[in-house]
Amino acid sequence: MTEEDTPVNKPSTARLNLFFFAAFVIFSILIFRLAFVQFVEGPELTYMETSRNTKDIPLAPVRGPIYDATGEVALAYSEPVQSLYVLLYEDYRNDERRQEAEELAHDLAAVFKQFNPGDKEQPDAEEIIKRLDLDYQKTFGYVPRLVKSDLSTKEIAFFMEKKADYPGVMVLEENIRKYDPDGVAVQVVGYTREFKRAPDSLAKYKAIREGASTQRDPGLVYHEEEKVGFDGLELQYQEELRGRSGYQSIDIDARNLPDGTMLQTPPEKGYSLVSTINKEIQMAAQEAITDELRRLPKAITGYAVAMEVDTGNVVAMASMPDYDPNDWDYDKIKYVFRNGTTESFPPNDAKPSRAESVVLLGSVIKPLSVLIGLKEGLFTAGQTYHDQGYAILGKDGRQVKNSHSAYNGSITARRAIEKSSNAFMIDMVGKRLLNKYGSEKGIDVWHKYMQDFGLGVSTGVDLPNEFLGRLEYKEDHESALTRLAFASFGQQAKYTTMQLAQYTTMLANKGKRMEPHLVKEIRDADGNVVKEIKPKVLNEVDFADAHWNEVHKGMVTKVSSFDGFPYDYARKTGTSEQGTGPNKKENGVFIAFAPRDNPKLAVAVVVPEGGFGSVSASPIARKIFDAYDEVYGLDGTPKGKKDQKQDQE
Repeated sequence: MTEEDTPVNKPSTARLNLFFFAAFVIFSILIFRLAFVQFVEGPELTYMETSRNTKDIPLAPVRGPIYDATGEVALAYSEPVQSLYVLLYEDYRNDERRQEAEELAHDLAAVFKQFNPGDKEQPDAEEIIKRLDLDYQKTFGYVPRLVKSDLSTKEIAFFMEKKADYPGVMVLEENIRKYDPDGVAVQVVGYTREFKRAPDSLAKYKAIREGASTQRDPGLVYHEEEKVGFDGLELQYQEELRGRSGYQSIDIDARNLPDGTMLQTPPEKGYSLVSTINKEIQMAAQEAITDELRRLPKAITGYAVAMEVDTGNVVAMASMPDYDPNDWDYDKIKYVFRNGTTESFPPNDAKPSRAESVVLLGSVIKPLSVLIGLKEGLFTAGQTYHDQGYAILGKDGRQVKNSHSAYNGSITARRAIEKSSNAFMIDMVGKRLLNKYGSEKGIDVWHKYMQDFGLGVSTGVDLPNEFLGRLEYKEDHESALTRLAFASFGQQAKYTTMQLAQYTTMLANKGKRMEPHLVKEIRDADGNVVKEIKPKVLNEVDFADAHWNEVHKGMVTKVSSFDGFPYDYARKTGTSEQGTGPNKKENGVFIAFAPRDNPKLAVAVVVPEGGFGSVSASPIARKIFDAYDEVYGLDGTPKGKKDQKQDQE
C-alpha cells in the first residue's frame, strides 16, 4: 500500500448532525430559560427584591353607589370622611419609648376633648394606647394605626396646622357606607361589614384570604378593616362595587419599622349599579305590607315581589318588617335582617310556632294543575266534573274538602280555577296522573312540570343564598296518591315569593321563564355603561294556546280589594294550611298579572298567618299595581306624569 493510499479519519455525517442537534437543543433550553426568568419570573423576583425593603400598605377603595331604577336616587353610597392615623417610627416596647407614646396618647385625647366637650364617645388616652398597638400584637410596626374616624372640621384644621408637632400623625381620607334614610329595599341592597368579620361560609372572602400571600397586585389586596358586602347586592356585586385599593409605599428597616418617606397611591372608585328597583313602587309595597300587618291579628311578616313580564326586571321586592342598615344592632334585627322573599327564614325563632317565610302555595297552584291536566290529556277544556264539595282518598274513604266545603256542582276546568275546587284538582289531576304513570313516575312527572315553571329550582335572581324550596311531595312519608292529590291543590311544597313571582310571570307570558333581574346597568366612575343586563329566557314550555286561554279565563276570582281597578287583570287567591288543631295556621297567598291581554306586571304576595289571601295579600298587590301604573303605566302611559300634565294645563 502506498502513502497515498493511507486512509484519512473523517467524522461521519451522522455524528456531525448529532453534534449540531445537541448544541441546538442546549442553546434552545438556555434561551427558553432566560426568557422564562425575564418574562415569567421577572415580576415575582422584582417584587421579592423590592419587598425586602419596601412595604405596600393598602388603603380601602372607594365603594361604588347603588342607585334605584331612575339612576338618580342612591340606595347606597360612600361618604368621604377624614380619619386620624399614627405611624410608629420607633420601637415602643421599651419603657422609655413607651412613655413617649403614652404622652402622645394623652395629648391626642386632650385635643379630642377640647373640640368635643361632653361627648363621651370620644376615645380617651387608655383607648388610644390600645389602638396604637404598641406591642405589635395585631400588625407590624410599619402599618399606620387608626386612632379616630370621622374627624370634625376643627380637628382636621388643628392637626394639619400642628403637623410638625405630631410626628407620625396623619389625616387620611376614607369612606363610610351610607344607605337611603327612607329604608328602601334594604334587604335587597344588603349591608357591609369589616373584611376581618367575614366568615369562611362566604366563599369569595375565604378564597381571598387563602390567596392573600400570593396576591402581587396592591390594588386587589384586602385590608382587614375594609368594608365588604355581607348580603344582598352588596355581596352579589362585591367585585364590581369595590374598585381598587390604594396603597402607601414605605421603606422599612430590619425591625419592620418605617425608614423614610411614605408615598401614597390613591384608591380607585368602584363601579356603580343601577338597580331595577323603583323607589316609589318599592315604598308603596313596603307601606302596604306594614299597613296590613297592623290590621291582621296574627301575621307578623309579609313578602311581595313585582316583576315585569317582558324584561324580568324586579321593580319592587319587599320583606317586612325591615331594619335600618345605618343603625346596625344585631339583637334588634336578628329576626328580620335576611330576605324572606328569597330565603327560608322563620320570622322569630323564639316563637317556633310561627310560620316560615316560605309557605305552601295553596290554590295559586291550580292554574298550573289545570295546564298539566290539559297537556297530559287527563281531561278536555269542555269536560265537566261533578263537584260535591269533597274528594275521597284511599280505601278508607277519607274526605278532602273544598274550602268551606263548598258545593260547586257541574264545573269545567276553567270554573274549577275560579271556584278554587280542591275536589276537581284531586280527582281530575292528582289521581289521573297517578293512574297514567304509576306512583314513582307520576311524582317525577309532576316534579318536572314544577321545575319547568321555576318551582323547586333557582330562579336565577342576582342575589346570594337563594332557597330552592321544600318539596314535600318528594318525601316518601306518605303514599304517592296522597302526595299527588295534595300537591294538585298546593299542599305539598313550599316556595319563596320570588319563585312564586317567576311562576306568575310564566302564566302571564304563556310559558317563558324570565330570569329575575335586580340590576339593569353597571357603570364606571365616569357614568359610562360598562355592562347592560338584558332580558334572559331561562326556558320555555310548550302548551297549546287554547290551554293558556282556558286557564287565563279561569283566573277571575272575585277580589274586593281590586274594586275600581281600571284594567282587566288575571288573578288567583290562595290560603295554604299548615298544622292541625290549635296549631293550624292559614297563610295568605295571592298572584296576579295585568293587563290580562297585554301583561306588563306580575305580582306575588305572601302573608304568613294572614288568613285568606283575598283578604290579607290582595290589598298589598293592588297598591303595588297602582304604584306601577303611576310610575310606568300598565298601558304604557305613566299616570303620574299624565296627572301632572293635566294640573299644569
